[in-house]
Amino acid sequence: MINASQIKPEMPVVCSKDGQFGVVDHMQGADTIKLNKDKNGQHHYIPLSWVTSVEDGKVKVDRPGDEAMQDWSTTPPH
Repeated sequence: MINASQIKPEMPVVCSKDGQFGVVDHMQGADTIKLNKDKNGQHHYIPLSWVTSVEDGKVKVDRPGDEAMQDWSTTPPH
């Protein structure tokens, strides 16, 4: 299990193919990562359960970037 306290603002978020698709804004609650706004001014949210590791200053997730961007949310979980 990933320790959410390791995830810090401005860390790059990289996909399973090592491509960066986001940057951490902050942890939203205990199990959601809020990403910085994209070029359209939209925040996105990904579940902590996607994270496979936090190392070398990066948050790595378990899926390719295009899949992650299809599956992320534009609203925080309730």
